[in-house]
Amino acid sequence: MLCRLAWGSVARARRDYLIYLLTLTLGVTVFYAFNTISLQVDLANVNIEGLDEVLGELLGNLTVFLGAVMGFLMVYANNFIMKRRNKEFGLYQVLGMTRGQVARIMALETVIVSAAALVLGIILGVGLSQLMVFFTASLFKTQIANFRFIFSTSALALTVGCLATIFLVTLVFNLRVVRRSRLVDLMGSGRRNESIKTRNPLLAGLVCLLGAVLIGAAYSRLLHDGLPVTARSEELGAAMTQFEITTGMVTLGTVLFFFGLSGLLLKLLQVVRGIYWRGLNAFTLRQLSAKVNTVSLSMAMISMILFLAITSVTTGMSMVNAMTNSIERVNPVDFSQSFWYNYSLSEGTDEDLNPVRYVALDQPLDVASELEARGVDLGSVCDSTVQLDTYFPLGSEQVARITSGEGTPDENPLTIGALAERTGAEVPGGMTNSDADLLGLDVMRESQYNQLLAYRGKPQVDLGENDYLITCDMGDTIAGFYDKVLASDPTIKLGDHELKPAAQNVDVDNSALTNSAMGSNSGTVIVPDAVVDDARLQVKSSYLLVNYNKRGVSTEQGDEFMSQALSHIEYSDIRSGSDVFGFFGPSVTRSEMLAQTNTTSGAVSYLAIYIGFVLVIACAAILAIQQLSGVSDASRSYRVLSELGCDKRQIAHSMLAQQTVFFMFPLAVGVAHSLVALRVVIDLVRLFGGLTISAMVGFTCVIFLAAYGGYFLVTYAMSRGILNDAVRIRYTA
Repeated sequence: MLCRLAWGSVARARRDYLIYLLTLTLGVTVFYAFNTISLQVDLANVNIEGLDEVLGELLGNLTVFLGAVMGFLMVYANNFIMKRRNKEFGLYQVLGMTRGQVARIMALETVIVSAAALVLGIILGVGLSQLMVFFTASLFKTQIANFRFIFSTSALALTVGCLATIFLVTLVFNLRVVRRSRLVDLMGSGRRNESIKTRNPLLAGLVCLLGAVLIGAAYSRLLHDGLPVTARSEELGAAMTQFEITTGMVTLGTVLFFFGLSGLLLKLLQVVRGIYWRGLNAFTLRQLSAKVNTVSLSMAMISMILFLAITSVTTGMSMVNAMTNSIERVNPVDFSQSFWYNYSLSEGTDEDLNPVRYVALDQPLDVASELEARGVDLGSVCDSTVQLDTYFPLGSEQVARITSGEGTPDENPLTIGALAERTGAEVPGGMTNSDADLLGLDVMRESQYNQLLAYRGKPQVDLGENDYLITCDMGDTIAGFYDKVLASDPTIKLGDHELKPAAQNVDVDNSALTNSAMGSNSGTVIVPDAVVDDARLQVKSSYLLVNYNKRGVSTEQGDEFMSQALSHIEYSDIRSGSDVFGFFGPSVTRSEMLAQTNTTSGAVSYLAIYIGFVLVIACAAILAIQQLSGVSDASRSYRVLSELGCDKRQIAHSMLAQQTVFFMFPLAVGVAHSLVALRVVIDLVRLFGGLTISAMVGFTCVIFLAAYGGYFLVTYAMSRGILNDAVRIRYTA
């Protein structure tokens, strides 16, 4: 009997359950599809050891968290359904049912809807997961050799578990409502007068303007100060405080903006009396004033959540695109080995507590010979190597004095700050605390730079006796800074040599000196060999570059040999007795960097899309439920308008105008916040590589907006149904 009643109730209230069913189905679809990542990675031939386990665990944990968020959202949706059916539940009790029986009916209804959402969601999720295999292959730059149907029992179990949790949370809420409800309240819910509270339009308008001013001031502060990560270490605390103030200002400003928005609109349109008194505009604005007063905080929070969703997706996927576009440029050879020389001189002990003395060298070591002395037969994988040596633009005594704190960077003519001061170029954010601003740009011999170009098959450069070039592979922002410096034609002095620029811009494509993830050359000055010799500059680092293909060795064979031969080399000292000259830095293969980039890009893209989509759905669902609840509360007002002779089309137009404001205004504010934040983020990311808004970002945002707009259309369609029911009562009462 109770099952039959529950089934009939769901059938009659199917329109009320639509938002609940839609949101739950989308949640199940996304939960299942994204948690099949381990099968997708395998089918897409992504041969990165442990990637499927790492991504699977990461997305699984994230699904549990998002499932909890979805659970509370479903409670919010269920509140609307309960409110719509108060009289029905009261009638059950009048006819003799106990509260326990009513609660069981509600539980059975929830089971029916949840089961329908599970079935629909899994069907859609299985179909989506097949399509996502191709998306996964495109993210990881692989090809699908043998496509087959995939189904994940673990993803199904996780999805069912999340749905069961949502069901239990909803059930507890329903039981709590039934236990606390009184029969007189249930039966009289439809006859209560709607409480409409409005504020003084002038005061509300001033509050809205104050909010807009706070938002504008926060925008200005963020654009001026940037993110705190670009601050010097000694200024980081103050920068964080200023950033927190900016965040507080934009949050408070957003709340105040929505708090007084309706009053401002009301005041402005009251001035234009021809518009205010046209049709139902006066009624529409009064309804907006009443509703915005009660939901201003939630609208502000929704706009902030949409801002986070848009910013995270756009930033994350654009960073992925920047990394992918620059990875070949910043990895010029198959293999590179770095060696770093001591420049901060001191006495100390080694790991075995033996006394050692850290000393500086004026001339670089032969890194290839040092490796061969440790049993690394480079001749087995390559015919030739190239060693690049970089120098401080200072002598040993000057470097030691500056690093010990006794000297100042002001005596160095090749620091970022000195170049900016001389040329008027603006120092890039994040560079004022770099090694290049403390100890100056690196210096390299012309002959070695030409060896690098020849090794890569590039045209060589020909500097005069007093010319120099600047190279940089770190990204658009820093390279652009050097371009502005070179455009002013500054001379630099190293020892007794005064040098002038041989080019007006940086050759970014030929600036990588070693393999790296996003660039490692923050600024290196190429000078004639005689300048380095005459100025007696202190050596800073050396890079050994190797290409396997010059001997016909495959990349896999070369990488395997280097991995085994150099397993004990990294970070080991080079010494003579107790004197330590320096130590080996990391060895990097191009294939390793490509694999890391693919792994990072895939993980970031998945997380950005996953989190962004769920947040957008949550915001849209909350707005939809708010509006449906508001339409239900205002049904008597709509019926009164109909009784006064208003056309149903006019009433529907008024309702549409209200819902458009509630859906579009938070989206517009969220997009505005995102545009300002992205400008700052883009400037920061350009320190490491050019950031572009890729086609994938646009496609993803279109999908998000389609889901958001879909909820808007469904909300309006359901609201029309509520309106039709309210107007119909006029003719039957």
